[in-house]
Amino acid sequence: MRILLTNDDGINAPGLSVLEDIAKELSDDIWIAAPEEEQSGKGRAISLTQPVRTRKVGAKAWAIAGTPSDSVLLAMQDLMPDAPDLVLSGVNRGQNLAEDTSFSGTVAAAMFGMQLGIPSIALSQAQSFRERGSLPWDTARAWGARTLKPLIDLGWPKDVVINVNFPDLEPEDVRGIQITRQGARDETIIHTDRREDLRGNDYYWIGYKGKLSKPDAGTDLRAIYDGFVSVTPLHVDLTHEAFLKKLRESWQS
Repeated sequence: MRILLTNDDGINAPGLSVLEDIAKELSDDIWIAAPEEEQSGKGRAISLTQPVRTRKVGAKAWAIAGTPSDSVLLAMQDLMPDAPDLVLSGVNRGQNLAEDTSFSGTVAAAMFGMQLGIPSIALSQAQSFRERGSLPWDTARAWGARTLKPLIDLGWPKDVVINVNFPDLEPEDVRGIQITRQGARDETIIHTDRREDLRGNDYYWIGYKGKLSKPDAGTDLRAIYDGFVSVTPLHVDLTHEAFLKKLRESWQS
């Protein structure tokens, strides 16, 4: 099995090394195309108004001066001799749960792989649940292949991306694996922090509040809160089927 690795944290991110360790338990034919610099939060952006440069960093590895989606596209159309059998994106530094998935570069790279016809999985390691700065990479490393192997054996529909999140626990404390649906937080955790530079001008940092919500059972959020690995099938179709039906029935033409 030929596996393409990518991420949104950048070519030098520790999570990419963890992902490579996971991939080596699945195959010895591993290729890497990841952004030159961190691209967190860039979602499904592709570079249409500027050239994208590549830098070879290994026999089967490139740094891409672009987005996660750029990296997957270039790898599959120009850099690799043949298409991969699987795209793995991550391991992201921090969870990608609930509404995070809509702007996650990690998930976006997997979605682009799916769009190009390749089974794709996004992987993220939850952080800072136990305490500020907690980030147990060994958990993703220990639970990665044991989570992916059953998925690969089973397979999934062509329009589905698998989103895997590992809890902020040591490997031996993880309670197992749960199959989940995408959750929703009861309030936004993204916020702005206004500051002032030395010339008296305002500037802003955008970031996350470390506040837990009260998620429903069966959701990705609940699984991570409860100490389980979360496996969620996602797809790009954003249609709200229930309201679509109501809208069609009530629309006056």
